[in-house]
Amino acid sequence: MRLLALLVCLLCLPVAQAQVRPYDDILESGVLKVAVYENFAPYSFQEAGQARGVDLDLAKALAEGLDLKLEVLWVTPGEKLDDDLRNFIWKGHYLRPNVLADVMLRVPYDRDYAFKRNDVGELANELVVMFAPYQRERWQVAYDSRRLPEVPSIGVFQFHPIGVELESVPSFYLTSVFGGRLSRNTHHYPGPQAAFEGMRKGEVDAVMALRGELDYMQHQARDPQIKNADNTYPNLGQPDWDIGMAVHESNRQLANALEAEVDTLVRDGRMQKLYAAYGLRYELPGLYQDVE
Repeated sequence: MRLLALLVCLLCLPVAQAQVRPYDDILESGVLKVAVYENFAPYSFQEAGQARGVDLDLAKALAEGLDLKLEVLWVTPGEKLDDDLRNFIWKGHYLRPNVLADVMLRVPYDRDYAFKRNDVGELANELVVMFAPYQRERWQVAYDSRRLPEVPSIGVFQFHPIGVELESVPSFYLTSVFGGRLSRNTHHYPGPQAAFEGMRKGEVDAVMALRGELDYMQHQARDPQIKNADNTYPNLGQPDWDIGMAVHESNRQLANALEAEVDTLVRDGRMQKLYAAYGLRYELPGLYQDVE
């Protein structure tokens, strides 16, 4: 009974909310805390105990630009992006009290998402500022030309098997488009890497995943017979989107400083070099495309 009473008391105690570090405190500490997704090659992952990836290299460049050292916080994805922003930007996670990042990378730079409202009409992410688009991402199909000479349209997957990640956008898309006629040839894998390996083993003839992921896997495979399809995806709601970063809404001074660093990296060509180092094609986000 005493143990039960103690547990009830603990559950009733208010949970201390992690404190957001003001810009001046960040500078004084000499450290920039950056949240990145774990196990997400080629953007952020660990290899032989070393943190690697485009977003890791970008985080280092941002920290160096502000004359700070980098501290990485690894994000395990929640069910929704809202969960990740809550856990790392404005509230913190109950298993990691008092731990927040100063900035989180690889956040969609999308006005509709930024201003979406919850069930009671309130802004779902009112405590978050999303800013500094630094890359345009898109969905891509890669195929093995030894078994599939070309991909004139995705209709070819009525006759050829294609691999996708389980419960992903490509999965939902390919099993529903054209009245579901591609579903029987849509094979599911635990992740894009497993789907790509399935293609190399001849289990499927193609893979649909993020372009960056496929570029990186092709770069590693060094197989000239694996090619990228160059076609559109009818009825796919958002085939491409811009990627940026997020801070707490009270930390706009940090956002302004980081945005200036990103702008310099994009315009002087260093951003493109970060992507090229992992074999990735780099596409400017819309903010820069509209200017040109």
